[in-house]
Amino acid sequence: MTRASLDKQPADVAAMFDGTAERYDLLNTLMTGGRDRYWRRAVVRALDARPGERVLDLAAGTGTSSVPFAAAGAQTVACDFSLGMLRVGVRRQADAAGPSFVAGDALRLPFADGSFDAVTISFGLRNVADTGRALRELRRVAKPGGRLLVCEVSHPPNAVLALGHEAHLRYGLPLLARVSSNPGSYRYLAESTLAWPGQEALARLIQDAGWGAVRWRNLTFGVAALHHAVNPG
Repeated sequence: MTRASLDKQPADVAAMFDGTAERYDLLNTLMTGGRDRYWRRAVVRALDARPGERVLDLAAGTGTSSVPFAAAGAQTVACDFSLGMLRVGVRRQADAAGPSFVAGDALRLPFADGSFDAVTISFGLRNVADTGRALRELRRVAKPGGRLLVCEVSHPPNAVLALGHEAHLRYGLPLLARVSSNPGSYRYLAESTLAWPGQEALARLIQDAGWGAVRWRNLTFGVAALHHAVNPG
């Protein structure tokens, strides 16, 4: 089965997620010990989507992360470049008044400037080949004053917790991945997590992309983090 490498060639990343689409949400729950559900709720509260707003959920996969925004009354677009993930999402949401699904590349978003009141990406930013360019694209499609929320893996600041987290990624995650239809993809996820910048470094990348009022807070002792920002226009 296809797996991506840390150079994150778009075709390889898309094919990898195509191969994990059916079990992706289940594996996320298993590998995080159920914490992914808590993190998704934290994203919903932090973004605070409102009726009538337009929200872009980038790297939305099957749309699990997008459904709460639509339920809050926001016009929600779930965008991903894995057609396999989108097909699963469309099938699962067929009977719900949920998000609309759009295929798109984070580096060349298929939306006009200033299209969205809020833009968010959860556990997808580390999978793009050019983080800064993706952040600039998100700013381009956000309205002046529009909100950005990034939920991404991070690194616990406590040294003991950091060692335990690294051991889980290096040894625990490959064991869980055996129930996946594409175990190699979870080796990539472990490698990409270990290589991802910490909270302060990501905040600088967001600021360098032109976003203002950048701040963050840790989730689960820093295993993940929420980064907030505003498009100054």
